[in-house]
Amino acid sequence: MEIWPAIDLRGGKCVRLRQGDYAQETVFGENPTEIAIRWVAEGARRLHLVDLDAAREGRSANLDAIKGIRRAVPVTLQLGGGVRSETIIRELLDLGLDRLVIGTVAIKSPDWFRSMAQKFPGKLLLGLDAREGRLATDGWQQTSEQMAVDFARGLQDEPIAGIVYTDISRDGMMGGPNVEAAVVLQQSVKVPVIASGGVASLGDVRRLAEARLDGCIIGRALYEGCVSLRDALRFEADAAG
Repeated sequence: MEIWPAIDLRGGKCVRLRQGDYAQETVFGENPTEIAIRWVAEGARRLHLVDLDAAREGRSANLDAIKGIRRAVPVTLQLGGGVRSETIIRELLDLGLDRLVIGTVAIKSPDWFRSMAQKFPGKLLLGLDAREGRLATDGWQQTSEQMAVDFARGLQDEPIAGIVYTDISRDGMMGGPNVEAAVVLQQSVKVPVIASGGVASLGDVRRLAEARLDGCIIGRALYEGCVSLRDALRFEADAAG
């Protein structure tokens, strides 16, 4: 199982939200580059970046932070949040990002997402954020009636790098991940699934690894010291072995 430490960016700072609520923000670092360097020094081989400003407003206030992280660490970087046009895709890939997570526009315009996946094979991931299994969009501010699993099945044959699945009700709440929902999704599609949201302990990481999820994004639990990244990475090493 791949371990992805999360760095959520807002206003050039490293923050975390509770359940995607911008009014419930905690700042964990003024310098995201220093945080990226820390996680890599502890063994991270990949980082998951989220541009919260772009997700909410459609424009980024974090490009300098993203550039700083890219210059500082030689690991795989994937970014989600506000990736809603071919122009933005090209600009972000040109910055040196390895993979991009596309959520809102993929859900609203699946044909466009298919064309982008074919134009940038292996570079895009489908971002599925769900509340009680139903898709959420626009920085988690809108919830649809469409089920995440059904939508994922319709795009699994495209040349995407995988799916990032976030249970919004668990995200930032430290209550444990929705392992069952992530497993159902993984068993329903042919592409890798990375689970996000709710990891609060090393036991949660173990549960995801034992369920054979392809990846796990860890955020608040790392910043609050509830999970040691070095300990979590043992599950990555075990899977690799």
